[in-house]
Amino acid sequence: MAEPPPPAIRVSTLELFFDLVFVFTIIQLAETLADDLSAAMLGNVLLILFVIWWMYSAYAWLTNAVAPSSTTRRTLLLTGMAGFLVMALAIPGAFGEYGWLFGVSYLMVTLVHAVLFRTAGPGARDLMRVFAPLNILAALLVLAGGLVPDPWRYLFWVAAPLVQIVAGYLHRINLHTISAGHFAERHGLVVIVAIGESILAIGTGFHGVPLGLGEILTAVLALCVAYYFWWYYFAGDDRRAEQVLAGVTEPGRRARLALEAWGFAHYPILLGVVIAAVGIKKTVGHAYEPLHWDAALALGGGVAVYLLGHAAFLRRLGLRGVRHRLAATALVLATVPLGHVVAIAQLAVVVVILVVVAIGENLPEIRRTHSTDFTDFGRNGT
Repeated sequence: MAEPPPPAIRVSTLELFFDLVFVFTIIQLAETLADDLSAAMLGNVLLILFVIWWMYSAYAWLTNAVAPSSTTRRTLLLTGMAGFLVMALAIPGAFGEYGWLFGVSYLMVTLVHAVLFRTAGPGARDLMRVFAPLNILAALLVLAGGLVPDPWRYLFWVAAPLVQIVAGYLHRINLHTISAGHFAERHGLVVIVAIGESILAIGTGFHGVPLGLGEILTAVLALCVAYYFWWYYFAGDDRRAEQVLAGVTEPGRRARLALEAWGFAHYPILLGVVIAAVGIKKTVGHAYEPLHWDAALALGGGVAVYLLGHAAFLRRLGLRGVRHRLAATALVLATVPLGHVVAIAQLAVVVVILVVVAIGENLPEIRRTHSTDFTDFGRNGT
């Protein structure tokens, strides 16, 4: 008699709690960029988001292998959460007076991750023999960047993500055992929480702003953008992605797919959420006025970056929808000059593009469904 399959591993409420703390860093990045929408600050955001996303993803891999089921593990996970919280608080000054605080917190998060991974057993010790030192080296580079002046600060900060990328390919990735359901669910949850929190971040921009028709339309259109962010990621593709990952049986290939699709490809997805939130926030109180070029580019560019990230995700998994997202990206970027004329017009056209492309992508499936329904109608004679 065949043995029943092992029960599926699901995301625990403690992991979701961890995700909520991590997403505070996303809010802080959006607020920081909104306060200084410049190329230099965007570069800072790119670097900060990469290093914090790398360690968040490392914790997702950790809890995929090591369930937070004991008091010791939960306490260590709480310590990691505290590190992420302090990092988030230090983000506005990460390239200035609080660089040292960001670096110390980041090093603590990295060390806690290494200690927790070692509790997974002998195989994890072999896995971390290369992986942990490289992660710690990256954290030390971030810390050093917080202690030295320019231009050394940026050299250290650029070196840190380069070390992390190399770490992803140098360690024995075949030693990872990926539970596809838990892994896909964990990353999906952080995406949906980030999208939801971006709406809250936008909402803070309405503080003290009189609510007229333009402001109400801006709020509704912002909700529509968030909804279609959800649609493009979750309307079936999340389940298909999980099935693709589960269908790869060789551990090394599955882990490599997880790294490239859920690790690297999700970075622009979250980056797009951050930048789009900034662009939408800039329209608050200025619905019928022209946006500055940087704000219009943030609005169109943020949505475009999100779509490109998801296109890369689908392409790595061999799923359909890549061409539709690339088409939407081009159309959304073409709305930037419109925002320089009337802010709310650009936001409205962006929503229309997202709606039309979503319908176009699902039109064949809609036709098949209607065709099947019509055939059944004819057979039943009713």
